[in-house]
Amino acid sequence: MKPDFSKGLVTTVVVDNQTKDVLMVAWMNEESYQKTLETKETWFWSRSRKELWHKGATSGNLQQVTEIYLDCDQDTLLIYVNPKGPACHTGKRTCFFNKVL
Repeated sequence: MKPDFSKGLVTTVVVDNQTKDVLMVAWMNEESYQKTLETKETWFWSRSRKELWHKGATSGNLQQVTEIYLDCDQDTLLIYVNPKGPACHTGKRTCFFNKVL
């Protein structure tokens, strides 16, 4: 079973395999999904730069993939990773640190 890329990008939720904390949300196209499967590291599609993005390639904060789940509609991925550093570009461990309520 694979994601339905017919509508473009697929939402991808990245979770820390040990803590189960949500680290980040990003988007995958078919090419980044295939690269993730092949390398067992996360690859995404950068909507702002319009290019593939290998998470941690420049920072060293790679994400080793342990499991991948596909939702019932085949349009969202849940990826469990062993992170090699912070997930957020701000240096925070997770991108979800701004409490709203």
